[in-house]
Amino acid sequence: MSDLSINVNIGGRSYPLTISRNEEEQIRKAVSEINNNIKELKENYAVKDMQDLLAMTVLQYASQTVKTNNSVEFEKLQNAIVALNEELKSSE
Repeated sequence: MSDLSINVNIGGRSYPLTISRNEEEQIRKAVSEINNNIKELKENYAVKDMQDLLAMTVLQYASQTVKTNNSVEFEKLQNAIVALNEELKSSE
């Protein structure tokens, strides 16, 4: 895989990145989502400071990630309990 140098614009600032070619679409979609979220926050709240908008965006995404990870961990635990229960039943 070859590396690709791109520039992305987040919140009005340009950031150079070196990524693998297969990551480009994912990175560009993420940048688009971040910028859309910043725009939405700016329109719906009286917040104008870019650092505050970025912090609020990061908080939203981090909260979603924690929620998703907790759901995944709960499901793994639940599956492990079911498997253990089945194993105990079969050994009786």
